[in-house]
Amino acid sequence: MTTLGRVHSVGLNAFAADAIEIQANISSGLPGFTISGSADASLKEAKDRIRAAIGNSGVTFPDKKVVVALAPANLPKSGAGFDLPMAISILVALGAAQTALLGETVLIGELALDGRLRPVPGVLPLLLGARDAGFTRAVVPIANVREATLVDGLEIGGADALADVVAWLAGERVLDTVTDHDPAPRAPVIPDMADVVGQPAARHALEVAAAGSHHILMTGPPGIGKTMLASRLPGILPPLDADESLEVTAIHSVAGTLPAHHPLIQTPPFIAPHHSASVTALLGGGTGMARPGAVSKAHRGVLFLDECAEMGAKVLDALRQPLEDGVVRVSRRDGTAVYPARFQLILAANPCPCAPVNDVDCVCTSIVRRRYLGRLSGPLMDRVDIRVQMEPPGNAALMTEQGESTAVVAARVAQARGAARDRWREHRWLTNAEVPGSALRRRYRLAPGAMRPVEMFLGQGRITARGADRALRLAWTLADLRGAAMPDVDDVTQALMYRDRGTR
Repeated sequence: MTTLGRVHSVGLNAFAADAIEIQANISSGLPGFTISGSADASLKEAKDRIRAAIGNSGVTFPDKKVVVALAPANLPKSGAGFDLPMAISILVALGAAQTALLGETVLIGELALDGRLRPVPGVLPLLLGARDAGFTRAVVPIANVREATLVDGLEIGGADALADVVAWLAGERVLDTVTDHDPAPRAPVIPDMADVVGQPAARHALEVAAAGSHHILMTGPPGIGKTMLASRLPGILPPLDADESLEVTAIHSVAGTLPAHHPLIQTPPFIAPHHSASVTALLGGGTGMARPGAVSKAHRGVLFLDECAEMGAKVLDALRQPLEDGVVRVSRRDGTAVYPARFQLILAANPCPCAPVNDVDCVCTSIVRRRYLGRLSGPLMDRVDIRVQMEPPGNAALMTEQGESTAVVAARVAQARGAARDRWREHRWLTNAEVPGSALRRRYRLAPGAMRPVEMFLGQGRITARGADRALRLAWTLADLRGAAMPDVDDVTQALMYRDRGTR
């Protein structure tokens, strides 16, 4: 009898996938079941699931010493996705499963006690890692098949139960996959910009922010339209390209937030955590290895922080590093997780705690008002390119005015994004917000007359060196929106004025 079984799987270490070899050995000795190889507590619980699943699939679990080893042993492993490969390795060692198809196949799936396969999170990044490691086939739970087929270059099979995988290995059946009869994906419904009336300055500021992927702060009394505008931003952003879609989908797969029927995310995500969110909720965390937080779920999309002045100062300042680097690094017991976090930040706040409709009715003292918005620290605000103060619209505007539709604004944004992409193509920068300050000051330096307002603001101490770079990026976006080849002094001045409004 064969006493050693070997199969392959893939393990997720934060956002990186590693090939895992799983060996099962059955030998004489006291009956027992041991899992080795840096397995965490949740993985060691798999022993009971595997024992029951094998028994309920028509095979008697061996009454011998069973040792399952997951290699490399020094790599931390967790999750229920190793249930299926561990069970198959035991069945191979028993001689109850064939091995001809296992050489280039990875197995992923959680087992129920009756042998059914349950879906697991993170299938997309797992299979991307498997493909990069040279595997050509993958077996996943049937509920994960649609997500799995997003990976080109892998033959995907979906199984309902452990017995189906055993039958497939024996050549007795074909595993299921997505068919041509699956319904077409439905795009998420995004509210139209035409619903927002009476806020021309804020609408234009949002358009500028979308065109260059700039961060924006909107202040104004409650009910003035801050949330309405922010929720419509994804509609005027360009759709994600193929590479961006896979990257964003992979993050949401790890987070376990993908829709079951149409997992591919093709529109920029819109993430709006509550103002009571913690640093862990924003950046990511958890025991063992950190899970993605709101900043990573908003990658290539929008992170909207409503009532940001109600958030803790430490929470807000935790955004400074991902805003600057486009990635977030979270250290936990099992290592440092690195997740992409290149998002567009939209902040919204009332001007003071009492927040009356008309500012003249405010009962807050100057100290209270300053303290209220003081949670938005100087270093954080230095990274916000656009600040706009919103005023209540008049009665006539609410009753008669019709704003431009999302389609009209999106067309202008797409034209500006296209101009920026063509200009920065050789450097692989997608938007003006990604251009380093050194490139703007040297290779793409503006004419002396256009730079004069920046030099004046620097000399007066009204902006920092970082603020000057961000103003130049914003000036390029303003030039792109009006179809100019290069910003002029008016673009630079308007960019500086956008930074000089709002809370400062």
